[in-house]
Amino acid sequence: MNKKQQKAAKQDRFTYLTETPIPRLITSLAAPTIISMLVTGIYNSADTFFVGQIGENATGAAAAVGLAFPLMAVIQAVGFFFGQSSGNYLSRMLGAGKQKEANEMASTGFAMALIAGILIAGLGNLFMPQILRMLASGDVSAETVRMAGAYTRIILLGAPFMLCQFVINNQLRFQGSAAAAMVGLVSGAVINTGLDPLLILGFHMGVTGAAVATVAGQAVSFVILLIQSMRGENLRLSIKHVRFSMRLFGSIVNGGAPSLFRQGLAAVATMLLNREAGLLGGDAAIAGMSIVTRILMLLVSALIGFGQGYQPVCSFNYGAGLYGRVREGYRFCVKWGTVFLTCVAAVCLIFAPQLVGLFRDDPDVIRVGKTALRFQAVALPLNALIVMTNMMLQSIGSGFKATVTASARNGIFFIPAILILPALFGITGVELAQSVADVLSAAVSLPLALTELKKMKAAGDRPAERKENGA
Repeated sequence: MNKKQQKAAKQDRFTYLTETPIPRLITSLAAPTIISMLVTGIYNSADTFFVGQIGENATGAAAAVGLAFPLMAVIQAVGFFFGQSSGNYLSRMLGAGKQKEANEMASTGFAMALIAGILIAGLGNLFMPQILRMLASGDVSAETVRMAGAYTRIILLGAPFMLCQFVINNQLRFQGSAAAAMVGLVSGAVINTGLDPLLILGFHMGVTGAAVATVAGQAVSFVILLIQSMRGENLRLSIKHVRFSMRLFGSIVNGGAPSLFRQGLAAVATMLLNREAGLLGGDAAIAGMSIVTRILMLLVSALIGFGQGYQPVCSFNYGAGLYGRVREGYRFCVKWGTVFLTCVAAVCLIFAPQLVGLFRDDPDVIRVGKTALRFQAVALPLNALIVMTNMMLQSIGSGFKATVTASARNGIFFIPAILILPALFGITGVELAQSVADVLSAAVSLPLALTELKKMKAAGDRPAERKENGA
């Protein structure tokens, strides 16, 4: 593509993101991200599903995968820290016509993620005994701890691939190339889901096979996403654009802190959840709560995909000074997200035992899981407001408010809930904690959203003067 073609492509992208009617624009961008998130949710649940079919000690294997989940959440937290921050920033710069700044952030964000991934892989395996002591507590069997260690060692080796594919995926989405991002994620998901039964059941590798399948899928996603980033009008990653400057690092911290807190606190929350479940119900309770977590992640993934369709619209139009489109997109997503989650919640309330039973046909596991799933279903529709508010605040660069909303659900409210409620109500307190956190998080998110929406309404549209300052 020559310079004239690149300039025309950039202008087409600007027109597409700033003039297409909001419902049609968000729907078109959200369609591939919804598919990506659903497929990702399916293969995130695949490990739990297939290790639950291995027969002897299947409950222990499912619990082992559940114990390792916080570590994966930490890796995801770091990936989203660099991916969301660099993607948000470059999208605002593209909206303002600042191509040079966008290029520098894309390459710098990727380079930092690669370095972080290598450090996590090395340090994680070096301190594996200490990590396992943090992950496993309560009435957890030694065999379950051993399987958790085998699983996490392999997962850690894949950390560089995981982090880098998170970064490229987010950067592509924020450029408006959601379909290209989808191809990479779906390809990796297909590999992971296909290898799971082959390695876990066919070659009898158990949790080790589940980990190998996960890392293989992430590696395939990384390679394909890297190729996709080099096509069309997308920004090209290049070492010559890497700038380890305080300016860019500050922008990464401001834009990525909400994702880091959200995902990082999710890891802490899951460890506390596993601890309380293990103390009160052993492996069966850990497995039951882990299954509910995976089910909810799968169901909410469609909402997150919908919101990801809004994020480039939000950040690009905010950078272009078109605040009315930012507000319209927020209202559109909250409305239809709430409708969708209400329907999903009804299904969970009615079919809770059957949904949990799909993963593990164990009466003790189902007893814990069905109650937890029903409790969480009651508050599930509130997640549309919580998630969209966080995405809007993060996309417009309101780092502090976005960090507050990102921290509320899995940290500010959940951690006290999981520490207090089980002491009062036993295992019922464990099952109830997330619903309490959801209600309180929605109560905090609403006023923070209204404050920013009122500011944008008062400011009115202020189209930015676009200056193409080079690639």
